[in-house]
Amino acid sequence: MTPIELLSPAKNLETGLAAINYGADAVYIGAPKFGARSAAGNSIHDIEKLIRYAHTYRSRVYAAVNTILYENELQEAEKTIHQLYQAGIDAIIIQDMGILEMDLPPVQLHASTQTHNFELERIKFLDKIGFSRIVLARELPWVEIQKIRSEIKAEIEFFIHGALCVSLSGQCYLSQAQTGRSANRGECSQLCRLPYSILDGSGRKVVNNKHLLSLKDLNLSKHIEQLIQAGVCSLKIEGRLKEIGYVKNITAHYRTIIDQILEKDSRFQKASSGKTHFLFKPDPEISFNRGFTDYFIEGRKEGISSIHTPKSMGKHMGEVIKTGKRTFETDSTEDFHNGDGICFLNSRNELIGTNINKVEGRTIEPASMEQIVIGQQIFRNYDHEFTKKLESDKSKRSISAKMRIEETPKGFQLTAEDEDGFRTCVQLEMGKTPAEKAEKAETNIKKQLSKSGESIFEINEIEISFSRAFFIQASSLNEMRREALAKLEEERLSGYQRPEQELSHNEAPYPTSQESFRANISNSLAERFYRKHGVDKIEKAFELQTKHQGQVLMETKLCLKYELGICSKAQRAPKLTDSEKLQLEGLGTSFELEFDCKRCVMQVKQKT
Repeated sequence: MTPIELLSPAKNLETGLAAINYGADAVYIGAPKFGARSAAGNSIHDIEKLIRYAHTYRSRVYAAVNTILYENELQEAEKTIHQLYQAGIDAIIIQDMGILEMDLPPVQLHASTQTHNFELERIKFLDKIGFSRIVLARELPWVEIQKIRSEIKAEIEFFIHGALCVSLSGQCYLSQAQTGRSANRGECSQLCRLPYSILDGSGRKVVNNKHLLSLKDLNLSKHIEQLIQAGVCSLKIEGRLKEIGYVKNITAHYRTIIDQILEKDSRFQKASSGKTHFLFKPDPEISFNRGFTDYFIEGRKEGISSIHTPKSMGKHMGEVIKTGKRTFETDSTEDFHNGDGICFLNSRNELIGTNINKVEGRTIEPASMEQIVIGQQIFRNYDHEFTKKLESDKSKRSISAKMRIEETPKGFQLTAEDEDGFRTCVQLEMGKTPAEKAEKAETNIKKQLSKSGESIFEINEIEISFSRAFFIQASSLNEMRREALAKLEEERLSGYQRPEQELSHNEAPYPTSQESFRANISNSLAERFYRKHGVDKIEKAFELQTKHQGQVLMETKLCLKYELGICSKAQRAPKLTDSEKLQLEGLGTSFELEFDCKRCVMQVKQKT
């Protein structure tokens, strides 16, 4: 059977532990340095604690070391990878190909989505040189994923939820060009979330001050089975900067979906052990979101951008049907609560937010009634009751286990065995006292042995193998049970088999003999790597250049011609002449827009 992995983000140790508790088969966490979220670094000590906890559930931990590296950082990056390996890490996620020229431990390497895993020939190359897993570009449709699966041996990982970068991953230089903060160095200033205008060839503003490059958030809840059938083995949630409540809710949501799929298809199995019993109903609309899109999973479609606001609007709660001086009512079938945060778009499509002070039945009294009118669509971007429930939630992930107690010549032996076949025995020397009431004695034994306390186990079967009924004190049974479960947990940890892999170090030819700055080659080891694989013409990384005039700052599958209705391929009613040059204006400057219609890609260029 093929293991299917739910992969959740970990901002820190606390969030990582929560991800495991709420059903993640694996978590990815930022290394102390060199992660694509510079604000989400973690100490080796914390990562080691997370690894130990995860491995008891057979869950894995991956460390993100996925920025490009400068020459003076190579030695430290190599040392960090060795430290992570010694801590027990299951894999390292990388972007910089210079890492493959280092003296590495036998740790598995995952090709980050930052390595631009969009085109088949490059993906096949990464497979040939020994990556154990390739994180595909978010823009790929499922039919293309299916084709890639048939062409490579490496595992396939794919994003299923969270924020979307408008640029093809690893190919955005807007932040570096405008602010000196490199997205490929984990320091993106998120300029794509700011407002821009579009100018036509005559300088006329066609669109004014809209968040044209800001995408909605990804939500592939309805496509999980489709992705599994296409060959994706790791389903990834974005969010290494997200708070713990987000990780709990979204992990629980997808855990529920995946478990339902696995129950009905015996070809696939869960990638880790245990089961979480949720004490709340997960709902992704309640957590931070900019509205949802399934992006390109079924091909290009309208409505992938969130042009009015880059902020979270939360869950749609209905339409205003009645207003008073200080109150309003909606047609929502869900309840509002005191302390909720609500928002809406006004008549100028500006986002307006306020809090709810009081709710009486269907009547809502907000802190401000300004611009709330009949017909307004109301969203809840902060659910006070759900947030409190999530903060105090005691959902627990447990490993199923069974116990067998039997008599020995000198007393009794308790054997504990878990769902994965790990087993341990403890013995207690004591005199054997026949029970006066056999049924009561058996009930007492089962009652005491069924208590799993704070352990990771849930006892679901108890076997008593005695020649006759014996009375055993509750304290003695509890002592045996606690010792057996503690030893069983240690047995699980010591018996964990970490996946290891040596790089092949072959000289498979690179798809092209030359590479531009978009290969992100920023150090001598990366240059050596590409030359070894047949690239003889190399341009240094964008971050190492000083002149950017005329360079492509971003490649994106978002097509503003399509959004404006002037895409000739889509045969839509044009608002402009299809051949007309367009410019993007913002950040105190303007950028040229070019359209590669053959590849269905838009480029944002620095003006010459």
